[in-house]
Amino acid sequence: MNLLVLPGDGIGPEITAVAADALRAVSDRFRLGLHLTDDVVGHESLRRHGTTVRPEVLEAARKADGLVLGPTAAFEFRDQINPSMFFRKNLDLFANIRPCRTYPGLAVKAGAFDLVVVRENTEGFYADRNMESGGSEILVTKDVAIAMRRITRVCCERIARAAFDLAMRRRKQVTIVHKANVLKVTDGMFLDECRKVAKEFPAVKVDEIIVDAMMAHAVRAPQRFDVIVTTNMFGDILSDLTAELSGSLGLGGSLNAGADHAMAQAAHGSAPDIAGRNVANPFSLVLSAALLLAWHGRRKKLKEFEAAASAIEQTVEAAIAAGEVTPDIGGKLGTRETGAAFAARLRAA
Repeated sequence: MNLLVLPGDGIGPEITAVAADALRAVSDRFRLGLHLTDDVVGHESLRRHGTTVRPEVLEAARKADGLVLGPTAAFEFRDQINPSMFFRKNLDLFANIRPCRTYPGLAVKAGAFDLVVVRENTEGFYADRNMESGGSEILVTKDVAIAMRRITRVCCERIARAAFDLAMRRRKQVTIVHKANVLKVTDGMFLDECRKVAKEFPAVKVDEIIVDAMMAHAVRAPQRFDVIVTTNMFGDILSDLTAELSGSLGLGGSLNAGADHAMAQAAHGSAPDIAGRNVANPFSLVLSAALLLAWHGRRKKLKEFEAAASAIEQTVEAAIAAGEVTPDIGGKLGTRETGAAFAARLRAA
């Protein structure tokens, strides 16, 4: 399996180094034959090449079996390409899969839970995913701005299908999160398509919750949920909430998947305020890398890749239980030290 690794900005290089070491360790243990190729995007690419993403990096991503993208400073790139958006759009990575679970030994306020947010990734209120050219945010006058939202049946149908397919591998429950009571046309379309797909999965229990109520339910009783499917912006917000409920946003793994390509990407941002301080939690990107291995294994029917993904997830649990973690989840190790201990655990198992 050939992987393209792009460290990104801020804490990106620090946590990407840990994820890469974990991938090498699990490759040795399970004889996966992983080959990692490094390149640059974001500020480092801008410094070297005058652009945040070069066309040849996209071609390399298309040829690779998977992509590992570290956090990038998207907010700062107003006049440049947003690398995260760029790969999601150009590789048609329509499904953003974000598992959230609690871990034994890690104190949480909402009780134990294990759920997945399945977020549509290519349209919605995000201005960079709405138009072939131009923006969907319009400054009408200096005091009036308008944002347009694109929702299409094809995108609603395929994200719903991704959610129901995932539910069949889990506890066979899907929660559809929407705002169709107010956004009657756009979220109405999303809800209609989810209901159509649901009819093809009679074994799956389905419920529907309005997004604002969902935030309250997620905080009050996250253990009632299994797979949650929703539109882009709602999913972005909800998955950050559930990741933090699990103990830290640094535990939020994330996979951007399409029909032919997938990208591992931490659920959080580049955190420039702690960059270079050796305190960032690397497990979000490590868990994202595990999701990428599992995706490849299912796609190619290679059980060793799925076993490797499970080993990474189990090793994260063991590391948390042993306190071999960063300060955000109660440990005393730095990013590098957490990564070294983690790779050693993977190899020793």
